[in-house]
Order: sequence, then C-alpha cells, then structure tokens
Amino acid sequence: MIGIIGDIHGCLYTLKALIEKIRNKYPDIPLYSVGDLVDRGKFSCETMDFIISEKIWFTPGNHDYMFLFYMENRTSSISKAWIYNGYESTMASYNGRDDKMREHLALIAKAPLYYNLADCFVSHAGISYYYKSYLPEDYKKDLSVLDELIEKDIENELGILWTRDELLDIGKLQVVGHTRREEVFYSRYNNVLYIDTSVYAGNKLSAAIIENNEVLEIISVPTNPGDLYW
Repeated sequence: MIGIIGDIHGCLYTLKALIEKIRNKYPDIPLYSVGDLVDRGKFSCETMDFIISEKIWFTPGNHDYMFLFYMENRTSSISKAWIYNGYESTMASYNGRDDKMREHLALIAKAPLYYNLADCFVSHAGISYYYKSYLPEDYKKDLSVLDELIEKDIENELGILWTRDELLDIGKLQVVGHTRREEVFYSRYNNVLYIDTSVYAGNKLSAAIIENNEVLEIISVPTNPGDLYW
C-alpha cells in the first residue's frame, strides 16, 4: 500500500495539511509524488525541504525539469519555456538560498522519471499511446523496454514529462499528474488515474491510496490561500 500525491507547485501549507490527513489514517505507508514540486505557488524552496524531511519519493515533473535545465543550460528549449511557466515565484523562493538551490537541483537531477512499483506505475505525465508502435508486442511483461524511448524523448511534447496525449494501457495502473482536473479522474479505458487537481489555481491538492493496482481512497484538502503567489 502506498500514497501518491498530485502536483504540488510550491503550495507548502496545503501539502502539510494533506500529509497530516493521510498520516492520521495511514501512518506508516510510503509516500510518493508525481512531481511539479516547484513553480506557481509561493514556497518552492520550502516545499523541496519538506519533501526531503518527510522522505517523500518523487518523479520530476516538467516544471522541476524547466527549473533544472534553466540553471544548467539556458539555451535549451526546456529552459526557455520556464520564463513563462512559474519562473518568478520559484526564483523569489530561492532568493539568498543558493546552497539550498544547488542541493535541490541535484535531487531533481537524480530522481527517476518513473517508478514501476508492485502497486502501480508512477510518472509525471504518463506513457503516451504514441509509443505503442515502437514497442514489442509483449511490452507489458517487461516495462523496462520503455527506458530508451523515455530518455530519448525527454524534451518531446509526447514524452513522459509533457504529454497530454491519450495514454497507453501498460498492463497495470498508471498514476499521473500534469493534466489538470477539478476532481481526481480514473480512465477505465486505459487504466490511468489522473491526480493533479489544480492546487495552485485555488482548487485542492489530492492524493490516492493505492494497493495492488486498486484505488482504495482519494484524500484531498482545499488550497490554502496563503500558498498562492499572485
């Protein structure tokens, strides 16, 4: 059994409230996040510190990678996109905290792009149906065949950080963020659970409790207005 948290976007107070609610009912389960830890909300730096202190595993989201790429190579397409996608709030949060920034960027850089767990498959945006034609017929038996395609397409709009395409049925439950919904949404057609519920836009932050590829419960808390940057 695990808990998986949707896109957080620097909304620290909301995240703390959600973690408290989860742990009151499931005190010992491992916690994961589908990424987009930074940008949009006020507290990107503090959110990263909290993720570390609470030992929450995460897959990086496109916003985390825009932050990373901007600091490493400002000429890349990912870097250029960051200027229009949360740059201001993240830089304000890290103002005067260069050591923290380096620590957090290193953590983002080494985070896996997906977790293929016994309970489910966790990534930021999911595996696009586009890849089906590139995979062997028995790809569901060994999902590591996805690795080369994922790494090659890290900047592709259909890649695991970016896609809003129809997702592939990979033979187990996919849990993803990135594509915003008002409510957590399950697609039976391709066995995908979408858990980004627009926290930075003032809606709520949600988490799914998963066991053996089944959704046991959805836990949500409304956005704390103190987290909003604008």
